[in-house]
Amino acid sequence: MRLADFDFDLPDALIAQYPPAARTASRLLQLDGATLIDRQFTELPRLIRSGDLLVFNNTRVMAARLIGRKATGGRVEILIERLLGSDRALAHIRASNAPKPDSRLIIGDAVLHVVDRQGALFELTLDKGGDFARLMRTQGHVPLPPYIQRQDVALDQARYQTVYASRLGAVAAPTAGLHFDQALLEQLHAQGVYTAEVTLHVGAGTFRPVRVEQIDEHQMHAEWLEVSARVCEQVAATRARGGRVIAVGTTSVRSLETAASSGQLQPYTGDTRLFIRPGFRFRVVDQLLTNFHLPRSTLLMLVSAFAGHTQIQRAYAHAVQQQYRFFSYGDAMLLTHCPDAI
Repeated sequence: MRLADFDFDLPDALIAQYPPAARTASRLLQLDGATLIDRQFTELPRLIRSGDLLVFNNTRVMAARLIGRKATGGRVEILIERLLGSDRALAHIRASNAPKPDSRLIIGDAVLHVVDRQGALFELTLDKGGDFARLMRTQGHVPLPPYIQRQDVALDQARYQTVYASRLGAVAAPTAGLHFDQALLEQLHAQGVYTAEVTLHVGAGTFRPVRVEQIDEHQMHAEWLEVSARVCEQVAATRARGGRVIAVGTTSVRSLETAASSGQLQPYTGDTRLFIRPGFRFRVVDQLLTNFHLPRSTLLMLVSAFAGHTQIQRAYAHAVQQQYRFFSYGDAMLLTHCPDAI
C-alpha cells in the first residue's frame, strides 16, 4: 500500500492541547466490524467481560527534555532517548550547529560530554559521577509531543503519565492508558477482569514521519520491550477460560506480537522494530483500546491492519465529523480484530 492511503484531513481545532478534567472523562468510539457506536469512556466496563485480560504497558515517561547551553555559549535542547547506564545516555540534540565529539554541554550545574554520534542520536556521559535520572528529576521537562503547541506545565507531570506507570524509560506516554484512573481499574477487577503488564519504552521515533511512498520500504525505529513468562502464562490461561486478550495501546500490541513472532507467545526481552501494517497476521490480540493517531503514521497503519483499512478510514471520518479530540490527550477507540477486513 501507499503512504497516501493513510492520509486524512484533520482540523487543528480537534488536536487536544490539554487533558480532560478527569482521566475517564473522554469519549470512546467503538468499532466492531462495520458497526460504529459513540460512547463515553466510563462505559468501558460494560464492554469488557469477566475472564478477559487487559494488557497494559507499564513504562514510565522520563522528564527527558533538558535545556541548557554549549560550553561555547550557544543554546542547546536535549531529548534523552535511552538510558545506557546511570551516567550514559543516547539523546537527540537540537542546536544551531550539531555538537562534535569531545564537546561539552551545560545543564544547570551538570556537565555532559558528547562521546560519539550514532545516526540521529548522540551518546552522552555525565561528568563527575553524575546520574541522568537525578538530572532529569531536577532539570527535566515533560517531553510533550510536537503537536501539543505549548510548553509543559505542572499538570503534565501527572497527566502525561499513566496511574500504573512503574518502569522509567519512555519519552512518550502509552496514551491509551491515560484514560484509566484507580477507581476504574478497581471496578474492572471487581467484575472479574484480569490484568497483565508488559514494558515497552516508547521512543521519540514514534513521532517520526514516514518518508517513503511505498510503506513496505519504511524502516521502524528500535524500542526496548519486555514480555515476561508470567504474561505468557496469563495469556494462555485467558485462552483456556474463553476470555479475550485486550491490548491497552498500540505499544502493548507491538510487545505481545513481537513476543509471538516465532508463531507462539514466549518471553521476550530486547529491542523490537516490528512494523505492523495491513496484511500482518495477529497471533495474540483480540481487541485494542487506542487513541486516534496521526495521518500517514505507522500507528494508523497498525490499527488499519487490526480492524481493516476501509473501516478505520470510515471511523476516522466519523470522528472528525463528530468532533472527537485527537492524539495524546484526546479521546479513545475500542477496536475488534477483523482478520478478513480490508
